[in-house]
Amino acid sequence: MGMVSDHYERDGNSYEEPELKRPMFDRYREIIPQFPMFQKSLCRPLPTHLRVNRLKIDPIPLVNLMEEKGIYLKRDTDGDDSLYLASGLDSSGNMLEYFMGYFHPQALTSCLASIALLPKKGSYVLDMCASPGGKTSHMAQLMDNTGLIVANDLYPSRHIPLGHTLERLGVTNAVITGYQAQEFPLRQHFDFVLADIPCSGEGRFRKIHDIYEYKETKARYALPDLQKKIILRGFDLLKDDGEMLYATCTYNPEENESVVDFLLKSREAELLSVHTGFEYDTGITEWRDKKYDKRLERAARFYPHRIDSVGFFMARIGKRG
Repeated sequence: MGMVSDHYERDGNSYEEPELKRPMFDRYREIIPQFPMFQKSLCRPLPTHLRVNRLKIDPIPLVNLMEEKGIYLKRDTDGDDSLYLASGLDSSGNMLEYFMGYFHPQALTSCLASIALLPKKGSYVLDMCASPGGKTSHMAQLMDNTGLIVANDLYPSRHIPLGHTLERLGVTNAVITGYQAQEFPLRQHFDFVLADIPCSGEGRFRKIHDIYEYKETKARYALPDLQKKIILRGFDLLKDDGEMLYATCTYNPEENESVVDFLLKSREAELLSVHTGFEYDTGITEWRDKKYDKRLERAARFYPHRIDSVGFFMARIGKRG
């Protein structure tokens, strides 16, 4: 059953939502609360969020600078003063403030991954799949450029945008490596590991034109096997009191709860509560004919009708004892 299109206001301009010819992601109807509202949210443009880079500027001076250019920044949370919703901004990449590294355009839920992990100053951190560097640079900001971040990405072609991002934002506590995430060397262990891994990317989809349809590829069926290898290696790279954040931008339980459940069955792992300053839906413990560990209720699911951003899944993981 389709939905009637209506008008949506964004940046002061009227926007007509496309009509859904058929339910999107209908296979998740049983696990996504308020499913009609979820579907409606997919027809709205993704809002523009900016993260103020406190390594180079404080938020209020940047807010004032941007306002002088007709760009208005509104704080999205009382808990973190570096996350803003931008209006009147057409192309952030052409702005002097962007080149100066004063801000980084980044989806709100993407920023929440670094906040959920919250690496401490002076700590030793591994970002297993780091390019293009948004989360790496955010962690450097949270760490005040102290300690060391190993920004890993397999493909040399991705090291170029990763390096550019880190340099532009003034990150000085990171080094870039090029290992397969699932084969990252075990010689060194880390205080914090971020495993924001390759996934099917369902959470990024918005049907903002009638011609847009989410298209699945056969490659998605191979993802859970890779994801399980990565989460095991990430856990094995933790120090005894270390913490890992497993994250995807997809709704699929096979890539989310199923992968974390595999870790819980394979290692002495524990799920920790997720704290971001935003409300979220808990992880699921059943999917079709599968039952998952009850502790997966401590995982977090972010949906675009609850928080207007990219759909996300996060699980914060530590070692038992």
